[in-house]
Amino acid sequence: MNLNDIETLIPQNLTGEQKAKAKTLFYKNLALKMHKFYGGKIAIMPKAGIFDYNWFNVWYTPGVSAVSTAIRDNNDSSFDMSNRANAVAVVSDSTRVLGDGDCTPSGGLGVMEGKAMLMKYLGGIDATALCINSRGADGKPSADKIIDFVKMCAPSFGAINLEDISQPNCYKVLDALRETCDIPVWHDDAQGTACVTVAGLINALKLADKKIENVKIILYGSGAANTTIAKFLILMGANAGKIIIFDSKSSLNKNREDLKNRPDSYKQWELCQITNGENLIAQEEAFKDADVLIALSKPGPDTIKPQWINIMAAKSIVFVCANPVPEIYPQSAKQAGAYIVATGRGDFPNQVNNSLCFPGILKGVLLCRAKTITDTMALSAAKAIAKRACDIGISENNILPLMTDVEVYALQAAEVAKAAQKEGVSRVKINYEDAYNKTKEDILNAQNLTARLMKDGFIKTPPDDIIEETMKEVLKNLL
Repeated sequence: MNLNDIETLIPQNLTGEQKAKAKTLFYKNLALKMHKFYGGKIAIMPKAGIFDYNWFNVWYTPGVSAVSTAIRDNNDSSFDMSNRANAVAVVSDSTRVLGDGDCTPSGGLGVMEGKAMLMKYLGGIDATALCINSRGADGKPSADKIIDFVKMCAPSFGAINLEDISQPNCYKVLDALRETCDIPVWHDDAQGTACVTVAGLINALKLADKKIENVKIILYGSGAANTTIAKFLILMGANAGKIIIFDSKSSLNKNREDLKNRPDSYKQWELCQITNGENLIAQEEAFKDADVLIALSKPGPDTIKPQWINIMAAKSIVFVCANPVPEIYPQSAKQAGAYIVATGRGDFPNQVNNSLCFPGILKGVLLCRAKTITDTMALSAAKAIAKRACDIGISENNILPLMTDVEVYALQAAEVAKAAQKEGVSRVKINYEDAYNKTKEDILNAQNLTARLMKDGFIKTPPDDIIEETMKEVLKNLL
């Protein structure tokens, strides 16, 4: 069942774009088959032993009554006597799932179970997918309903991961919950994307021999990801006046009266006041001599034009991270003059993927029982990712570690726990070495357990020919 060999199943006479399209369709078709084969990808199992019949009296009634009253008298003891200390809720109303938009509440389960699977395998975290119906009486998604739901279920978890919530609710929900919850609330589409993007940019700038305070940056798309990236870039020392952000209409600038006093655009209006110091409007004038492009907008491959990249500065850095198809294919961006190109996909060089950060960040906050995740904590994770890549060895096609690198998650967890304690938002103290070792231990336990379950047949092996048959179906329809 080795997917590393799928290139051998694709005819070599196809163009680069045809090969990329074939792989995209292959992964989608195989995902449908595999999710039906397994009935999803997450299960719950005990972590405490049942050594004989009387142990039921310990784990449940009458013995468990003592646990209930102990937690009643000290709610913080719930972290010691339940799985709460290592539990994350992945909450979504499925109104903006990946590039597919509103998928109905249960439509997000595939993604949310995927997040839970990655948290376990890459972070040693137990996560639960919670897809909710956020519609109000008017039939529209309600931020208040999401906020109330999270507040109600928060006592069962050590942290909350918000996912795939449409604008402007994604901003409202995160801002409200960060103010009112006493556990960390993390919005992966915003903070996660910003964290790993900044990590990649740190190393890309290093390779290009450019300083963040001097570069001209284009952010193409003004959603939750790019608005948070803008904030993180400024915190990292970027010149706000040299950041130009585009939405579907034009650049963000002080004259965008259409964004003023609109409750769904308050983040964008705030950025209108501090970015784009030269008030550049058209793409052609904004892209001229730009050093960096970070696109998180409409899937391509024609969203970003080669001629725009062609007029960027020497050694330009291009992040085109729309899913499932980048705003421009990497080979086209390179031909247009880009020095470093990154995408959100693992089948191209330089994958910028949230999965590289959220397992480590959430593990770090769980270990120190943090009450929130500050921007400083997120940036400490970004710097840890960038440093780990440098330690391995960076190049034009390797600016970030791979998701399979256990070390990067352990380092992030330790750095995040350290930052949380420094900022006074942790409940308990844990030293750097203990946080690092515990994270590594839990990740390796999860991965070794998965391998053992596969070896012993508790995780079934799919049919041998399913990969080849799926590719044949894709190529037949494609060609």
